[in-house]
Amino acid sequence: MTSAAPDPLKTPDPTWAQGLAAAMARAGVSPDAISAGSVAFAVLGLVLFIAAGFAEGLSRGAHLIGAGVCIQLRLLCNLLDGMVAVEHGKGGTSGPIWNELPDRIADALFLLGAGYCAAASGMVFAAPLGWAAAVLAVLTAYVRELGRGLGFAADFSGPMAKPHRMAALTAACAVAAFEPLWGWRGEALMVGLFAIVLGAIWTVARRTRTLAARLAAKG
Repeated sequence: MTSAAPDPLKTPDPTWAQGLAAAMARAGVSPDAISAGSVAFAVLGLVLFIAAGFAEGLSRGAHLIGAGVCIQLRLLCNLLDGMVAVEHGKGGTSGPIWNELPDRIADALFLLGAGYCAAASGMVFAAPLGWAAAVLAVLTAYVRELGRGLGFAADFSGPMAKPHRMAALTAACAVAAFEPLWGWRGEALMVGLFAIVLGAIWTVARRTRTLAARLAAKG
């Protein structure tokens, strides 16, 4: 069964999502398959990002909007897999693996895609910035899971937890789709990635400090 620690960032599941989860459960769709779907959307997003880097005009904007849509569909998969597993009792023994591993892959693919898109658009250091964002995204999750492994409640604190990262990247995609109107090409994604990197560094430091305090109190 999929097991996930309570997420303080989570809001009540909307009615439409509950209905969709119920329909998927009735159709026999497993939570693990939904989790795998999040990686499929991330691969598609990566392709769209790279294509956008070499496209022009309306085609470039359409590719960037498509990448933003893929980010949101990935988050929808993250919502539905847990609902189908927990609320409809469809989880399997490998659920904890599918609950975490696809998220790390999807994070990296989207952030790398944004970096290479900006690099193809002429932004210097964009690719290394994308790699930095991807590594830091994995590191934020690592610190959280390290705390859980040591027996503490999962720390989902931000300012750049997964929902925040994906919101920032989606916003960057939306702005980037229209940035040629004021003479930019790639700057919007650079700003978004830079914000994600700075926020993720802060998040890692904050979670590490919290974990150290918990260990000190326990010791």
